[in-house]
Amino acid sequence: MEVTLKRGESTSKSVFPLFYFFVFFAFGALFPLLSVYLQEEVGLSGTEIGAIMSISPVVMMLIQPLWGMVTDYTRKPVFVLTVALWATAVTGFVYSLAVEYRWLMVIAVLLAAMQSAIVPISDSIALHHVQQDGGSYGSIRLWGSLGFAVAVLAGGWLSDHFAFMTIFYLFSLMLILAAFLAWRLPKQSQTMNSGTLRGVRQLLAIPHFLLLLLSTFLIFGPILANNSYFGIFIKQLGGTLTGIGFAFLLAAGSEAPFMKMTDRLIRRFGLIPLFIFATAVSGLRWFLYFWEPPLVFVYITTIAQGFSVGLSIPAALQYARDIAPKHVQATAVSLYSAAGNGFGAWFCTFIGGYLLDRYHIGAVYLFFSVCTFIGMLSLIAIHWLNKKNHSAGEER
Repeated sequence: MEVTLKRGESTSKSVFPLFYFFVFFAFGALFPLLSVYLQEEVGLSGTEIGAIMSISPVVMMLIQPLWGMVTDYTRKPVFVLTVALWATAVTGFVYSLAVEYRWLMVIAVLLAAMQSAIVPISDSIALHHVQQDGGSYGSIRLWGSLGFAVAVLAGGWLSDHFAFMTIFYLFSLMLILAAFLAWRLPKQSQTMNSGTLRGVRQLLAIPHFLLLLLSTFLIFGPILANNSYFGIFIKQLGGTLTGIGFAFLLAAGSEAPFMKMTDRLIRRFGLIPLFIFATAVSGLRWFLYFWEPPLVFVYITTIAQGFSVGLSIPAALQYARDIAPKHVQATAVSLYSAAGNGFGAWFCTFIGGYLLDRYHIGAVYLFFSVCTFIGMLSLIAIHWLNKKNHSAGEER
């Protein structure tokens, strides 16, 4: 995706952290509590909630390339980003007015379509800024995690003490604030490779990459689907909306320190062994939730997300780039993201809704646990192939 840089245009270093804070504050205010809203305020069934929540990743996969084409054509990423922010904010407000399932589904599709442009374009601008002017992308992105964590707590407390509709108003307000900040972001020129077709055949011929796609589908699918069902889980254990926010604050907030330690831990233990251990922690957490333990225990175990997610995401992304030939690394990352963030999230969210409808919330987490441990077997297979290839290289 070609976009244009105006040399000499300076941007305050405080803009990026604040921008990411507002964007992910918006996401944190709405999405973790949305399933609870749909269940308690609107009265939808588990299957209907699963369908609405699972439509988002599918729509985002289909629409993101179109946003890329628009940015390529206009060469004005900040303008496109600002339009997407305003459109998402308006759609989020309209969401609060709908009460019928069919209209909620339509608005969910529109919201996903508008929202799908925000993170890819923002990340592209931030990454290019870091490459040009120095700094750390992780230090910028960290503010997004903090914004998300604070937002869920704030959204839960406001919903408890005022009205559930507050989550939509917070969502729209924060995106509008981010839209104003977006104009202060640097105008850039870089390639945002949004296509996933180029180099696909070459990547799919690599056994390690196929196993990585399978593992991310099975591991990150439950992690992302948990955002849709964790609030319902907390409520069924007797928690409040404020309690849901507190749980997400602990979970999302604990990711930051582990993300900072990732590089050091990878150098010491290796990418795949670290990924395997983090996955085991995640699978064990889901399995414990199957037994619907006391609420206090659930709050304590949310900190495990810092280790499982905080280490898994950087490790998986780095491995996807490492095993791909340089000229198809962008495509490799796109496929990796589609497998976990797209198909995996859709599949686990949809099946989770079906299980919630016919059984209970514990069955959802048993399903998440089974998926995760099967995904861990794929990682063990990758580790075995790596050792086999290393041994073969030594023999030569």
